[in-house]
Amino acid sequence: MNRMTDETMPAAFLGHGSPMNALEENRFTAAWQALGASVPRPRGIVVVSAHWYVNVSAVTAMPWPRTIHDFYGFPRPLFEVQYPAPGDPALAAEVAELAKPTSVGLDEDGWGLDHGTWSVLVHAFPQADVPVVQLSIDARKSFDEHLELGARLAPLRARGVLILGSGNVVHNLRELDWSQSDLTYDWARRFDDAARDVLTERPADAAALKDHPEFRRAHPTPDHFVPLLYVAGVAAASGKPLRRLVDGHTYGSISMAAYGIDAVCPETGERGPAAPLPDLGDVPPADANV
Repeated sequence: MNRMTDETMPAAFLGHGSPMNALEENRFTAAWQALGASVPRPRGIVVVSAHWYVNVSAVTAMPWPRTIHDFYGFPRPLFEVQYPAPGDPALAAEVAELAKPTSVGLDEDGWGLDHGTWSVLVHAFPQADVPVVQLSIDARKSFDEHLELGARLAPLRARGVLILGSGNVVHNLRELDWSQSDLTYDWARRFDDAARDVLTERPADAAALKDHPEFRRAHPTPDHFVPLLYVAGVAAASGKPLRRLVDGHTYGSISMAAYGIDAVCPETGERGPAAPLPDLGDVPPADANV
């Protein structure tokens, strides 16, 4: 990889889908790998993951965050994945300072890197040698507040920090169709298209997607949507629209779309579908914490 840099870094939202993508190779994991290879080596990475959705604003501030296997019913090899990237307490403090007047606590021993973070970083930065911190999603905040907080983090890009959001533009585990890995429901496509139009033309309006007729079906819970607001906020603060880096759906009701600002996903030629969920036994998909 390239040397450490203080030049302006991209920001990107990645649709992470099933945790099994950490173990597989397909056109989405190939895009994450291409994205990581295309950027200058970051000084650090700040990730907003759908899977740290709590009633508090916090940022990981430990020197060595643990790899969290925060899911149920998956095969043993997935639980054996480790992503031993260092943390960066100083970067965590920068995040907390930029977030003001929002009070962001420094989490020195509670969380770590959940699968919304490491399932994409194992492809984008497989050496796990770039410091990573996670910013929690405070469930008490409105969509507008999340968008504004993302905008306040935009100066990190000029300090050599890569900002990532990890979730899904459409995420409804209750309506998965196991028979077709590349299926897209009409309602999911309508919301995905509406999100594309907003993000690529007027990202400052991203919070208004909550008023789309298909929003509640696309997001029975908001956790996988909110990380997109942070990247949209960065784009709005930078005065640039987002660009769609890769698109596609899986099992009807999950969008794998990715968006970025000053980011590219070079064409890889890989066309395989996203990783499926395995046989979860008695664990319903909605309870597997995917």
